[in-house]
Amino acid sequence: MPGYGDSPPAEVVAIEQGQVTFLDHVLQELGMRRPVLISPSMSGRFALPFLLARGDRLAGFVPIAPVGTKDYTAEQYRRVQTPTLILYGDRDTSLGPQALQSLQHLPGHRVAVVPDAGHACYLDKPDDFHRALLGFLRQLK
Repeated sequence: MPGYGDSPPAEVVAIEQGQVTFLDHVLQELGMRRPVLISPSMSGRFALPFLLARGDRLAGFVPIAPVGTKDYTAEQYRRVQTPTLILYGDRDTSLGPQALQSLQHLPGHRVAVVPDAGHACYLDKPDDFHRALLGFLRQLK
């Protein structure tokens, strides 16, 4: 993502609207129509603004202990109609539960806690993570 890791900083994504526009452009360039957006950790800075602004363009949303959840109000989350699976590892005792506290305001969400997994639950317990993810994907229309 621009501005993270070894990528050069980009002023356009320093503001929320720029993050939404960037992610929208990526999805358009990939030719994706109504994808399921999977958002681990730092990607929450892009995925959450996109969800709130353009969630109707998503078939589903899977936040995995994303950052930035406290930046939005319960009322903003309540307006989202995108099916959501909130996922985190049970050993992620800070960001996972913190994200859940905010994201639980999303209507019709489901929660899956990966046992014996930390913040990167998809790396710690990939079989359990994929079982939860595939179960959610199968239930989407």
